[in-house]
Amino acid sequence: MKYLKLIRARRSVRTFDGRPLTDEHLEKLRAFVRTINNPYDIPVEFFFLDKAANGLSSPVISGETMYAAAKVKAVPHSEEAFGYAFEQMILYARYLGIGTTLIGGTMNREAFETAVLRESDERMYLVTPLGYPADKMSLKETAMRAAIRADKRKPFDELFFENDFSAPLETDDEAIREALEAVRLAPSAVNKQPWRIVKCGNAFHFYEVHSKGYASEQTGDMQKIDMGIALAHFMMMTDCAFSVSDPGIPVSDDTEYIATVTVGA
Repeated sequence: MKYLKLIRARRSVRTFDGRPLTDEHLEKLRAFVRTINNPYDIPVEFFFLDKAANGLSSPVISGETMYAAAKVKAVPHSEEAFGYAFEQMILYARYLGIGTTLIGGTMNREAFETAVLRESDERMYLVTPLGYPADKMSLKETAMRAAIRADKRKPFDELFFENDFSAPLETDDEAIREALEAVRLAPSAVNKQPWRIVKCGNAFHFYEVHSKGYASEQTGDMQKIDMGIALAHFMMMTDCAFSVSDPGIPVSDDTEYIATVTVGA
């Protein structure tokens, strides 16, 4: 798969045409999720759920017949691992021509958690509808996309830095620029784009800029899920090694070190 092409082409789909997934597409998805891993080595278990059979719904979705969900043990870094794994499935669905959108809050959570048999030590952070996009968005979807400015992204120089947070990153390395562009285009909760990266030599240190109201016991830190998605986009595009070792770069109170990706290691 050409990841940057998929990332650029992907959009959140909330209006579907009512057709169920073909047997071929569903089987391909089932096979693909069995190959998914994440750099934290935390198992993420996927489920494909019939909407009607499980009484599933989301007030922001129409025309869907199936959802994908996943669960993970509530351990340190489970949000990042979940986001990393779930995004791989999302991009593969896009490759197949299947529409998706990440849902963390606007759903009948109890019904979904019952369907995946969630235990008390497990978390189900996200779900997504699966289906074929309708020819036209619903008025509700159009309004929602406008409200969160869904197609807008922060510029390169507000996200990526060199050595510390005072100097925007400048690089002529096309492969690195494409990997960073893949991060810049990543989806995030309410399009907050919490990721920041500081490059030190070949090491790319990932940081989360926290926004209030995006963490709870039930949903976890939704912005750490976003960080997992950003890590997935970058690591898919590079030959790299992963580590968690804070380099000690000074940060503001709302900023937290997440992980380091070393390119060419």
